[in-house]
Amino acid sequence: MMSHELKGSDLTRAMLARGDENIWCAVCDESDEQAMMDLCGNDFTAYIVSFNDGYFYCSAGMPWSYAVPIKISAVMPFEVSI
Repeated sequence: MMSHELKGSDLTRAMLARGDENIWCAVCDESDEQAMMDLCGNDFTAYIVSFNDGYFYCSAGMPWSYAVPIKISAVMPFEVSI
């Protein structure tokens, strides 16, 4: 079982090492924190498929320095007062 200490890009690397595929992540070349800030208002997200030579690679083949796993869920009626 994975340690609860893992977070951000470290967690993504551990998930890939475990064999997970197509991990939906907020991505950035500056830091994990910046990746999460970019997520609010921008669309810097990608399916991460591998980690090689110090970079995370997305399904489109682009390299990223940081990749933070994120969740995507549908908006529920109660969240928008409908």
